[in-house]
Amino acid sequence: MKKVALVTGASAGIGLATAHLLAENGYIVYGAARRLDKMTGLTSAGVKIISMDVADDASMVSAVNHIMQEEGQIDILINNAGFGSYGAIEDVPMADARYQMEVNVFGLARLCQLVLPQMRERKFGKIVNITSIGGKMATPLGGWYHASKFAVEGLSDSLRLEAKPFGIDVIIIEPGGVKTEWGDIAFDSAIKTSGNTVYGNLTAAAKKVYQKTTVNNVEPIVIASLIKTAISSTAPKPRYAKGYMAGITLWAKRWLSDSLFDKLIMSQLK
Repeated sequence: MKKVALVTGASAGIGLATAHLLAENGYIVYGAARRLDKMTGLTSAGVKIISMDVADDASMVSAVNHIMQEEGQIDILINNAGFGSYGAIEDVPMADARYQMEVNVFGLARLCQLVLPQMRERKFGKIVNITSIGGKMATPLGGWYHASKFAVEGLSDSLRLEAKPFGIDVIIIEPGGVKTEWGDIAFDSAIKTSGNTVYGNLTAAAKKVYQKTTVNNVEPIVIASLIKTAISSTAPKPRYAKGYMAGITLWAKRWLSDSLFDKLIMSQLK
């Protein structure tokens, strides 16, 4: 039987590339996002598009129920929906911080809750949570984004232990730099939030570094292929990382002291 995959955040970037790739490789794919108009190109690839807002519980329940009614199962959940709301912690309104956590953490967790019962019943399932190398290290101005990704790392580790006895694999994907709209959104937010505050110089320096490095970022298909590799494995690793600076950054964070790592980060922002 063909495996049924639900990919959130399928309107752009990694989610769009993943939905395409899985459909091309024989999966029954449901691409979910708020922006249905951005997913019309997926239908020609055989992807079934569905409206979903991961900050709206009723929307998530409705989408999962719809897929279950049509397919009778969801074998693979790829929690890709998310964004970065950047700005100095002192400046970011708490309403924006809560929304960042709602989308990146609570929406992801709620979808896990919704698919787990039928996965447990069939003793099979794969849940892929897209975090970031930013779930292992932090940079200035990304406090709430990093907080959300650190949270997903811990949540996924606990869920992996809980779900494994039921035949369910929980897999973390940690992208480095990828050519998506994520960075532009994050740094537009940073400029809007902190560009005219005491953190203005830091914000300008961080955006300049971001703009210089984007040319080195990998295409979304690189991460999509990594996801395909992970879900195709009968014994997937708990974590996979790829993308610009992913390997060296995770290595440095693991082996350098916090003080040395802080100096390394801040030296790039002078």
